[in-house]
Amino acid sequence: MSYFADWTWKDSIKDIIDIAIVSYIIYQVILLVRGTRAVQLLKGILILVIIWALSIWFDLFTLRWLMNQIFNFGIFAIFIIFQPELRRALEQLGRGKIFGRTSAEDEEFNKLIGEIIKAVNYLSRRKIGALIVFERQTGLNEYTESGIPMQSMVSSQLLINIFIPNTPLHDGAVIIQNNLISAAACYLPLSENPFISKELGTRHRAAIGISEVGDAVSVVVSEETGQISLAINGQVVRDIKEESLISKLYEELRPSTPKEKRSLFWRRKGTDKDE
Repeated sequence: MSYFADWTWKDSIKDIIDIAIVSYIIYQVILLVRGTRAVQLLKGILILVIIWALSIWFDLFTLRWLMNQIFNFGIFAIFIIFQPELRRALEQLGRGKIFGRTSAEDEEFNKLIGEIIKAVNYLSRRKIGALIVFERQTGLNEYTESGIPMQSMVSSQLLINIFIPNTPLHDGAVIIQNNLISAAACYLPLSENPFISKELGTRHRAAIGISEVGDAVSVVVSEETGQISLAINGQVVRDIKEESLISKLYEELRPSTPKEKRSLFWRRKGTDKDE
């Protein structure tokens, strides 16, 4: 009680700032490891901590000794196991990316959209079927696991080669996570919406289906007509023109800065008042 009695408003502000900084760091770490193998490793570490706590609680001497030995050498193991994630975090910190979007990030996103447009235009002209899925907030790891892992940079040449008929990877979807081709030949859930046009085949139903179970965005090229379609939130826009496709991809996929998010919030709030 004496600790709280000695509290001043300066101490309160200092504690709030301290907690806010730690919370922000934890949040950035979660964003950094989300969708990577580090998530499973963290789960394994959590299980070891639980076992260690139980060994102390029930006074299991041998198990506690074993867990202590594991933790003694575990620090070095963590640096080895998490080397790629730690290196990426330091690179992002050095570029200032961890505190907001940079011009380099904008340039990387522009290049990504350019490669996608170049690939789908090529496939459309030659009536080669394709399905490209972009992950957003909802993770798609369970679907990437059904395909062939790639973890490759996005390029129009690679996308075109993936969807060339009679090649091992052409049948299925390409999933893009964190601006990388995470996997190809992935199986997606088919939409069961009875109001979907009978003209749409399995590829379009898969594009709509994945957008129904999450917030993914899908681009489809029809092998019958060569038309390009865009599926978002369980809806599909068929035969979308290049300018509209680019605009929509920028609108849905371009990462927003905190300033832009606040601006969008106030615009929406103002619209609600008008209504």
